[in-house]
Amino acid sequence: MKIVIYTFFAMLALAACQNQPAADTIVLNATIWTGNPEQPLVSAMAISAGKIVAAGDEKEVRKRAGKANKIINLGGKFVTPGFIDNHTHFLSGGHNLASVQLRDAKTPAEFIRRIKAYAATLPKGEWITGGDWDHEAWGGELPRKEWIDSITPGNPVFVSRLDGHMALANSLTLELAGIDAETPSPEGGTIVKDPATGQPTGILKDEAMNPVYKVMPDPGESVFDEMFERAQAHALSLGVTQVHDVGSYGGWPDLETYQRAKKEGRLKMRIYAFVPLFTWPRLADYITENGRGDDQLHWGGLKGFVDGSLGSTTAWFYEPYNDEPGTSGFPVTDTTLLRMQILQADSAGLHLAIHAIGDRANDWLLDVFAEANETNPPNPQRRFRIEHAQHLSRAAIGRFASQNVIPSMQPYHAIDDGRWAEKRIGPERIKTTYAFRSLLDAGARLTFGSDWTVAPLSPLEGIYAAVTRRTLDGANPGGWVPEQKITVEEALRCYTVNNAYAGFQEEKLGMLKPGMYADFVVLSDNLLNIPPEDIAKVTVLQTFVEGREVFRRNE
Repeated sequence: MKIVIYTFFAMLALAACQNQPAADTIVLNATIWTGNPEQPLVSAMAISAGKIVAAGDEKEVRKRAGKANKIINLGGKFVTPGFIDNHTHFLSGGHNLASVQLRDAKTPAEFIRRIKAYAATLPKGEWITGGDWDHEAWGGELPRKEWIDSITPGNPVFVSRLDGHMALANSLTLELAGIDAETPSPEGGTIVKDPATGQPTGILKDEAMNPVYKVMPDPGESVFDEMFERAQAHALSLGVTQVHDVGSYGGWPDLETYQRAKKEGRLKMRIYAFVPLFTWPRLADYITENGRGDDQLHWGGLKGFVDGSLGSTTAWFYEPYNDEPGTSGFPVTDTTLLRMQILQADSAGLHLAIHAIGDRANDWLLDVFAEANETNPPNPQRRFRIEHAQHLSRAAIGRFASQNVIPSMQPYHAIDDGRWAEKRIGPERIKTTYAFRSLLDAGARLTFGSDWTVAPLSPLEGIYAAVTRRTLDGANPGGWVPEQKITVEEALRCYTVNNAYAGFQEEKLGMLKPGMYADFVVLSDNLLNIPPEDIAKVTVLQTFVEGREVFRRNE
């Protein structure tokens, strides 16, 4: 009887092996962090037609997958699932890679010198945009149009602060936009004016930037395509195999650019494309006619705004800013209109990702999401996201999990803003700022990204930030608000498994296990074994999408 039973199970095992798809590629001799809690570390995996068919040790994988045409021996290198970035302005990133670089300008003189040098390379009339400057790098003084007027007489200038919530215009740009001493600040924005003369200084915040955007020339398709190619090459070099793109040029031109790249065979990565919230009726109609895309390029998400940013003092708080007590920030979208748009878009079955920075903005948004849960019919796309979720009331932390709201955060901001955040909001409010540990402990499904170009696109720098919380100025070697640190493995999950869920692809991406796409990254060092402070020094050696190499670093 025993012989019969053993023979029966042996036949079942043989049948299972025979039904296993033949592998075309086997990856071996690696330390593979799979993201799968049931099998977190393996040394080999087999791939067939872009998907993983086996994972385990080499003997097990070869037994299950048979022989393969291609063997990739990684020489013991560390492998993770492909990184997913939850929040990028992707085409802006591609543009800024070729524009004036102001992020690391440490003085006003250096700021001016770089714009002068860049302007000298351009024909008269061409716009100077991008920049990503940070006035905190030279002590907090905001730039003025007088700094650059004499060196850019024939070129409109509109260079953004790195957070994208304010920008500096030269006098030519202000004239083109029709902004002068008599122009009032719009609701949800500020035209900064000189208190002595009443003239605009050139700094425009949030909604006050719109008149400039209206007079900027639209890039043509070829320019958009160039932006995309630069951005994609940069992303793949950093191990980013998918981005959730919240738009740079109104969302719809961005989506059209990605569709063109896909049709022409130039799309090598994956993209989840969002469009502006106020266009939700157009998106609903578009989905009815075209569906939601596929595993490489999909859509169906909407991006909206509650408030501005901490660096621009336009994030919406309950209490005033410590260093600017005349304001506690403000909503950049009329809250009555925003609430209505959220409820209507959710009722239409669309996915909502809404920007909220300040504690009051986050509480307001959680209330509206709760209202949608209670009053709208069930919605399979209801995975509400709060983009940034930076400064939270203590009561808000538990609500993310209880309401199944995804905190879509960008950890690099913590080590950047941490240099000066306390002067803005004081020692008490920073305790629940970038509250990674508290959110995870409360059961929230925390996701990570970059907000590129506001911060570097590199996930390794983001993991470093989440794990060490060492500010960029070196002033916090033990971590800024260190009780909010998380582990390396938790940070990896935020960049892979959790982001796949945030984009409705948890059954296909985020883990390296049978049935999943073979999107993976080969790193120079084992993130789980090195000192956390060395994570930012790790390099991406190779990037694979569906088992195909799409990036290799030349050593």
